[in-house]
Amino acid sequence: MKNLAEKFLSESDKKKIQNAVKEIEKITSGEIVPMVVSSSYSYPVSNYIGGFIFAFIIALLCVFILEDENLWLFLSIFMPAFIVMYVLIKYSMTVKKLFISDKEINEEVEEAAITQFFKHQLYKTKDQTGILLYISVFEKKVWILADHGINSKVEPNAWEKIVDLIVKGIKTKRQGEAIPEAIRKIGEMLCEHFPCKDDDTDELKNLIIGK
Repeated sequence: MKNLAEKFLSESDKKKIQNAVKEIEKITSGEIVPMVVSSSYSYPVSNYIGGFIFAFIIALLCVFILEDENLWLFLSIFMPAFIVMYVLIKYSMTVKKLFISDKEINEEVEEAAITQFFKHQLYKTKDQTGILLYISVFEKKVWILADHGINSKVEPNAWEKIVDLIVKGIKTKRQGEAIPEAIRKIGEMLCEHFPCKDDDTDELKNLIIGK
């Protein structure tokens, strides 16, 4: 799969996001980490399912057109067609997505976000105020994970509007404006319960671009 994460944001967009994080962390002790990844999972099963379906249809049509119901003819068409379609689906993101359910996508994005939260040690901030703003480009999905300190003060459904804001921005190719705006809104939510302290330091990265 192509490195969608690198192409998702321009250098100007990256600076806007980093500046938004720095700006917000001047008014709150919350540590916001935006992370952009190309995909949360490779979805290998979709290659087989899609390859099988396309190859079956192609072989069936050929047998029908040739008016020959010989099983060996069917298989001789099906096997190479399956290999070709398998490779096509593996490297064609648009086609691949046709064979992935919304449920699987949501589960994989959530799991990947949780994994990255712990991998980048967002749970180790001094006041338990780490927030991962996880964006998976292929799936066009956004997941927000907050540490215990924040979750004890902010209701989980409070993040829904932030997620919707970014998703709409992605769909309209305005991610460079939507993400900084979302970061500022997160900051506004946090500053009431987690104001910036005199001894606050920037404990985490202000932007992570994954693969």
